[in-house]
Parts: sequence; C-alpha cells; structure tokens
Amino acid sequence: MSNLNGLIKKLRDVMRNDPGINGDAQRIEQIVWMLFLKVYDAKEEEWECDDDGYTSVIPEKYRWRNWAKADNAGHALTGDELLSFVDELFKTLKELAVTPDMPAKKSVVKSVFEDTNQYMKNGVLLRQIVDVIEGIDLTSYENIHALGDIYETILKELQSAGSAGEFYTPRAVTDFMAQMIAPKLGESMADFACGTGGFIVSWLREMEKQEKTTADRKARLCSAHGVEKKQFPYMLAVTNLLLHDVDEPDVLHDNSLMKDVLDYTDDDRFDVILMNPPYGGNELPIVQSHFPADLADSETADLFMSVIMYRLKKGGRAAVVLPDGFLFGTDNTKASIKKKLLSEFDLHTIVRLPGSVFSPYTSITTNILFFNYTHPTKETWFYRLDMPEGYKHFSKTKPMKLEHFRPVIDWWNNREEIDEDGSPKAKKYTAQEIVDGGYNLDLCGFPHEEEEILEPFELIARYKEKRTALNAEIDDVLGKIEELLACGRDTGK
Repeated sequence: MSNLNGLIKKLRDVMRNDPGINGDAQRIEQIVWMLFLKVYDAKEEEWECDDDGYTSVIPEKYRWRNWAKADNAGHALTGDELLSFVDELFKTLKELAVTPDMPAKKSVVKSVFEDTNQYMKNGVLLRQIVDVIEGIDLTSYENIHALGDIYETILKELQSAGSAGEFYTPRAVTDFMAQMIAPKLGESMADFACGTGGFIVSWLREMEKQEKTTADRKARLCSAHGVEKKQFPYMLAVTNLLLHDVDEPDVLHDNSLMKDVLDYTDDDRFDVILMNPPYGGNELPIVQSHFPADLADSETADLFMSVIMYRLKKGGRAAVVLPDGFLFGTDNTKASIKKKLLSEFDLHTIVRLPGSVFSPYTSITTNILFFNYTHPTKETWFYRLDMPEGYKHFSKTKPMKLEHFRPVIDWWNNREEIDEDGSPKAKKYTAQEIVDGGYNLDLCGFPHEEEEILEPFELIARYKEKRTALNAEIDDVLGKIEELLACGRDTGK
C-alpha cells in the first residue's frame, strides 16, 4: 500500500509543469480518465476469470495493459509518440459501437469518453503520470480499498476546484442521509443529479450491513440508479462505482430535467431518492416547458424538487439537500411546490445545517428535507444542527464529520422540543401553521451571529481556500477566453 502514499501530490507536482494543464479541475480530469482505464482493466481481468468467453469492448491495442507499460523489449511509449497514441485512443473510445443489448459494463466505456478531454501537451510528463498510475497495485483487496480512499481524496479536491465543487457532497452529509433513510434490501434508490456518485456509494455502504447471501449482494449492487448531466462528474461517478464493486453502473449521462414530468409512469419511480440538487442555476424556457405551469421556474433546485415528487414511489422515502432560499421563498412557484409537498407528502423533518458545510465551494446555508410519499403532512419537526464545539468554521483541513451529526441522530427517535437561550433549536409545527405562514419553512433558524474572529492560522487556512477557489474560477474563465480566441482565429474572424 506504500505505493499509494503521496499519489495525488506526486501527480499534481508533475502536471504543474505541463503547459496544457490549466487549474485543479483539469488536473483531476486528467488523472481520472487514466485511473478509469486502469481500474476498468483490473475489472476486466476479474470478468475474464469468471467468463472464459468474455471479450473486451476496447480494441486490444488500446487496452491499458497493452500500452501503459513497457513491452517485453523494454520500450514504452513516450514523448510525441505517446501523445499521438493517446489521440488515437480517445478517437477510438469515443467512436465505439454500442448496441441496445450491450451490457452496461461495456457501453459505459464510450459514455465515459464521449466528452472527456486529454489536456497534457508534454509527452514526457504524460509518460510520468501513466507510470505513477500504472504502478498502483490492484491485485490485492487491501490495495483496491486503499485506492478507494485515495479516490475519495481526489473527489474532496473538487471542493476547492472552483465551480467543479458543485459535483461533490461531503461524505458526512451523504452518510448521514443514507443512515436516516434506513435502506432495505430489495428497495431501489435514485439520484437524478448524482455528481461523483457520493449518495449512491453511501446508500450501498449502509445497505451492506444487511447483506448475508450472494443474492443479497447482487440485489444491493443493482439497487441504485444515477443520472448526471455533465461529462466530468459522470466519469468520476462511474469510476467511483467500479471501485465499490458495482460492475454494471446504472448511471446515465443525461439531463433529468428534459422530460415532461407528467409522462412518468410507475416504472420510472423509485422507493428512495437521495439528492443534493444543483441550486443557483437558471434554466432556459425549453427546460421549464417540461413542468406544469404552476411548478415551472428558472431555479434549478425548484425544478428538481418537482422531479423528485413525480418520481418517488407511493410509500417511498426521500432526503434532499436544499438551500435556505427554498425554505423562506414565498414566490408563486416556490409556494406551489411547497403546497404540493405538504398536501401530497409527509414532510416530517427538516434539519437546518450549520454554515460552511460546503466550504470553500459555497457559503450558502443548506438544509436536509426528509419526506415520505404516504399521506399529507400533519406536522413537521425542525432541528437546528449547531456548529460542533471547538469549531467556528468547517474547512478543507477541518471538514464536517459524521460524528458531528450525533446530536440529531440521538434526537431522531426520541423527539422533543428544545429551546436554547430563548431560541428554538428543535420544534414541531403543524401543517396548518406552515400554511398560515405562507409556506415559509424558515423556522428554527440560527441566531444572528457576531462577526467571527479567527485564530491567525485558521484565518490563513481559510484565505488559502478562498484563493484556491478564486484561482480556479479565473483559470476557468481564461480557458474559455482562450478557446473563443482560438475559434475566432481558426474562422478568420
């Protein structure tokens, strides 16, 4: 396992010298397409052992095992030769023939590479990156799980990689939600904006506690469905699931908002939905046209709430992360969404999360809504989860942990109202009280806090996080400007 220590730092140090890499998001994407091929090749070795008739969807020349390391004569592709080969590799994988009856574990290769990019321009440095990843030993169970931890660290890096951070929900949040939703073997679960697959992995881990037989294992690994619109997180999610023994990842590269919600049938619905929908986005009228007029909105999170309500099975359960804006918003659309939520679903619990949970990607305060498709809401419990003792702010070096949810976990099955200094920390409201309040769910909020004074080292650490995120945003903008200039030059404009 020692060969995995310092993996990310080593890769980052090499790529810093390559003129084609522009920011952390590109570094991560560069690492992940190679990591995907390495992991996929290891999986193919397993499938070949289990099935003598197995044939790879990847042409033999382009399989990781046949080009990533030196041949018997000691020759390894490098420099311009390697760059040219990788260009061929990408073209080949993007154009793989996929048939409707092809197993997902084969068709997923084309999906992963459809919009993936190879950024590196120095073939010698690219050779060094390939060597580091090729050196990872995936022959032992211990190393595969160690790589899973390394991969989790790669995903965490997204939180400081500018806008790429929107694809990653902290492990503590996904694990808490999966634990409280209480998965049962035989149930189906979905995340319609799955990002890097964090909710799916937490669901699988939580359900694993019930696994006793081979049939149980098969049912568990086939129980989750994901959809992701953007190519980069889609590739991350598929690799993540392969690392967690899901040989047939049921993850679609698609936009969940581009189908009329009224057209969904029972076959499109799930027992459980776990999600952290994108928020703050502005959707075009063509997207809004897929929703009833009273539920149509430009706010992405609002539209996903409607999708969730239309795709939850009768008797099903959901846990969804939403920003404060959804709670206190009382415009016509938000009021209509909340009216539907309370009149058709049992919104039984709202957990108010402390600030900075998603730092440094965003400082927006968030909440977790738990509801069941069983009966109209009679009462809703609110619980304010305060910042843990000794913490003034979550950060990259001091992230939120599952143990920080302990107060609400202990309260969950033995609920009582709690007041702290005259401010409600946990309180029950009737549905009628919420209706009379204009569907304002901004209840049991955090008291006004005075300006935070940080210790010098904590202040420096927070500044570095903000600077990293800002640099990534600047790199992203500069990259887009360069693309536009190159396009203009090519067209003579």
